[in-house]
Parts: sequence; C-alpha cells; structure tokens
Amino acid sequence: MASALLKLFIALTCALLLSSACHGLEVGYYKKSCPRVEAIVRDKVKKFVYKNAGIGAGLIRMFFHDCFVQGCDGSVLLDPTPANPQPEKLSPPNFPSLRGFEVIDAAKDAVENACPGVVSCADIVAFASRDAAYFLSRLTVKINMPAGRRDGRISNFTEALANLPPPFFNITQLIASFAAKGLDAEDMVVLSGAHTIGVSHCSSFVSDRLAVPSDINAALASVLRRQCPANPTPSNDPTVNQDVVTPNALDNQYYKNVLAHKVLFTSDAALLTTPATTQMVLDNANIRGLWEEKFKKSMVKMGAIGVKTGYQGEIRRNCRVVNRS
Repeated sequence: MASALLKLFIALTCALLLSSACHGLEVGYYKKSCPRVEAIVRDKVKKFVYKNAGIGAGLIRMFFHDCFVQGCDGSVLLDPTPANPQPEKLSPPNFPSLRGFEVIDAAKDAVENACPGVVSCADIVAFASRDAAYFLSRLTVKINMPAGRRDGRISNFTEALANLPPPFFNITQLIASFAAKGLDAEDMVVLSGAHTIGVSHCSSFVSDRLAVPSDINAALASVLRRQCPANPTPSNDPTVNQDVVTPNALDNQYYKNVLAHKVLFTSDAALLTTPATTQMVLDNANIRGLWEEKFKKSMVKMGAIGVKTGYQGEIRRNCRVVNRS
C-alpha cells in the first residue's frame, strides 16, 4: 500500500512539475560516454554567436520550436525528402525565419568525431540554446541543462502550424497553447522574454499592429512604417530588431519595452491584458536578476516536453536525415 502511494505521489509530482528527471533526463548525462560534448558544443556556439548575435537568438528560438512540435526531439532539423517533402522546417512558423541550422551541423560534426553515435541532435539543440543564452546574456544566464533526449523520426509541416503559437495570439490563446505543453502562464511570460533579442520579418506584425489601430507606441510605429512595406510579400519582407534598446543582449529590457508599448507583436502586447500577467511583467522589468533566474528554470522545464528516451527514437548520425533502418 505504501509503495503504491509513493508511486502515485511521484507520478503526480512529475505531472505537476514537468520535472526533467521524471523524463529520464539528467545534468551531466554524457559525462562517461562523451565527456567533452558540452565543451565542444559551447565552443562552436561561441564562434558563431560572437560573429553574429542573431544566430544566437535563432538557436534559442529553435529550441522552443523543436520542443513545441513532437517534443524536444530534433524533428525541426529534418530536411525534406521524397518520402517527406514537407517537414517542420518548411512550415511558415519556421521558414524562412528560423536560423542556426549551420551551428547544429558544425557541432554535430565535431561531436561525432569525438564520440560517434552517442549524442543526439535533440540534446545538441538543447545545449546550443543554453550556450547561446549564456553568451548573449554577457555570461550571466548559466543554465544547467539536463540531457538524455533521443531523436524523433517524424517531422510534419502541419504540426508546426498547429502547435506553435503565432504572433497574433491573445492572452487566452497564449496561456492555452503553453498549458497544452505542460507550461503555465508564468512560463509563457518568462519565455516570451526571449523576444529581447533577434529580428522579426515585417509580415509577422504589420497587418495587426500597423495597418489597424493598436496600442503600439506612436514613435515606434512611425519608424516601423518606414522600415516595412505596407503589404509585405515573400520577395519584399524586411527584418527589424525585436528590441530596439538592447537588440543583441539577452536581458530584461523586453519587459520594459512591453510596459512602454514598444513591442512588435500582438502576443507581446497581450501580456498587459490581465492583472496577473501584468504583475509578472512589472516584476521582471523592475526586480534585478529575477527574470534571468526564472528564464533558466523555464528553459529546463520546456526542455522536458515530450522527450524520447531509452528505446524511443534514435541517435541520428546526420541531424538533417533519419537513420536508415
């Protein structure tokens, strides 16, 4: 009886906390099988991010987009094939805006040279996003990222559309989207803070933020109208910085921008539409170091979504294609 109650308690705790340990993940997972893997990945990420901060922003976004579709299994990395001509990476939320694939390729090549067939592409994505956050935050956001994920074999164009929250979502839709993945409203607000770095295509916000009345700051709107065409097209869709104050720094400036109505997306502005999320924005904007600590926890929590471990999935030899059976 006591054993059954203990098992029930553990199951309920895992369900509530989405603990990475409950999913077979652990910090230092490769310490015996590939002890240098995390240093190898970090070295590759450092070289790319210091040349182009936008690549770092792309790696953090890649982790989010991977985990929200099929779980954190590297499915976003798979290229089209005759058998699967429309994978996730070609879906509108990812193409042509998702960046950083070349970093994953370089890291995987280096890791395979050191430890062939040991480290999953899903874990390399997780490590790369962690390292990008570290370098972009001026070495302040240090995430203890658990590993042990295996790579998935399924990648579907329509699943990306169905699972990734678009920039025009309102607060109710955002909370529901994150709840479906086991993340709460605070995780949603905290992870939205990654919009403090990187760029956005004009097509992601022109129609619902500039072409119609909105709460966007008038001066920012004026600047954006000069940078963006009134009707963006695939051949004329420029990018603009998401954070005009500290565009290349992972910091809490995003929340100050939200309060000043200097954000691009409807989903950003939506954080001020409920008392609870407004208070979270205020706290993250005004309490030194608070957001960084919460971001570390939410990144680990997100990294446990739908993971494949043990005999599930595989360890891809090439991150862009599934292994031949």
